[in-house]
Amino acid sequence: MSSHREAPEISKDPAADNTDVYAFVSPDRPDTVTLIANFLPFQSPQGGPNFYEFADEVAYDIHISNSGDARDDVTYRFRFTTRIRNKETFLYNTGPITSISDPAWNRPQFYSVTRITRGGRREVLATSLAVPPVNVGVRSTPNYPELAKQAIHTLPGNRKVFAGQRAEGFFVDLGSIFDLGALRPFNPAHLLPLVATAGVNGTQGLNVHSIALQVPITDLTAGGVRPTDPMDPKAVIGVYASASRRAVTVRNTESGNPSEIGPFLPVSRLGNPLFNEVIVPMAVKDRWNVTEPEDDAQFARYVAQPELAKLLPVLYPGVFPNLSAYTKDRADLLAILMTGIPAGVVPGFQNYTGPVQADLLRLNVAVPPSASPNPLGLVAGDPAGFPNGRRVFDDVTTVELRAVAGLTLPLVDPSFTPDAATSAITDGTSNTHSPYLDVFPYLGEPAGGYQAGTGSVQS
Repeated sequence: MSSHREAPEISKDPAADNTDVYAFVSPDRPDTVTLIANFLPFQSPQGGPNFYEFADEVAYDIHISNSGDARDDVTYRFRFTTRIRNKETFLYNTGPITSISDPAWNRPQFYSVTRITRGGRREVLATSLAVPPVNVGVRSTPNYPELAKQAIHTLPGNRKVFAGQRAEGFFVDLGSIFDLGALRPFNPAHLLPLVATAGVNGTQGLNVHSIALQVPITDLTAGGVRPTDPMDPKAVIGVYASASRRAVTVRNTESGNPSEIGPFLPVSRLGNPLFNEVIVPMAVKDRWNVTEPEDDAQFARYVAQPELAKLLPVLYPGVFPNLSAYTKDRADLLAILMTGIPAGVVPGFQNYTGPVQADLLRLNVAVPPSASPNPLGLVAGDPAGFPNGRRVFDDVTTVELRAVAGLTLPLVDPSFTPDAATSAITDGTSNTHSPYLDVFPYLGEPAGGYQAGTGSVQS
């Protein structure tokens, strides 16, 4: 749901579909920032024999803006190449895969990493980096954590990179929320009431493909500085990820393999979680995906008057009278999602990137990792969490539902009092799939195909 199948056209192209973006100061290496972009939503672990993989035709980018104009200052581009070792078999692997170079793996992937700075300067950081196989099962990938570890590569300049399959770390009750905006813990209060139950994580047991990059803070900031004061404007960066395809696709009736030619054009992008999914109306979702962030002012009206804020009082009669009566533009959401939070709103904190309205995940790199992380992030007093960047365990669904319901409105409009139910809103889910890691790449081990349906991940 964060950005899974969030627009009609990209739902037809899962290999280019951004699902989640994370950006945080690395807890185990606080002089670095970890950037993660996920693609290929809703992967069934048993989806063979043609298992999920990155697309050779797609340019996968992680973008950084640090100049206050929402334009790219630094871009990391990832391009993939797929090989077939044995063209006479239909099998993904012909025996146990014990290393990422094992000849028993029939369809390995490799990739390059290029750093592009404003003005077009390109620095190729690495080529021919190996991707790990997917987690096929206990016979084919008997020690998956070791395979994944082998695919963590060191790059020049104190950088690390990983690209490959990981457990879906985003948790949300998809089945309930998409059933007329219901939250199972509050079923009795819904317009169409049911018995209250615990939430059901709709991404339980599913996988994604992740591109994870860990770089020095000085790689990302204006002037290459490492700010220590959170109030320093240079401490804030804006982050988003995108996937691009070439302008023209040519079908080949002999090989069956299409060719793509022309310039790369964006087909999917993502900054803040749930932006295109929930804020942008269906009729313009495809246009949003191909729009550059610096042109996002055209979508600001959907943030200022979000449809969900109008629906909540209808779906939960009598529960949100204060929200129902509020007609002014939502200055709180415009700040959180479109410009960053300016100084003076939250004491001692800001992640303001300037007046240009753009969907960027904003991170203040001068805020150190929390000694006691709270998955509700900034609204729970933990400034190292969402919406100051986003950590893999942040409960962004709860945070954004509460914000839309009015919890953050008093920060900018003291005349508003949130409804009593607002601070209790939750979909009742958590990550019960695969434990997050304490070290890079932080997302848990992917579920195995053979093990699928057992309710646990076995290596």
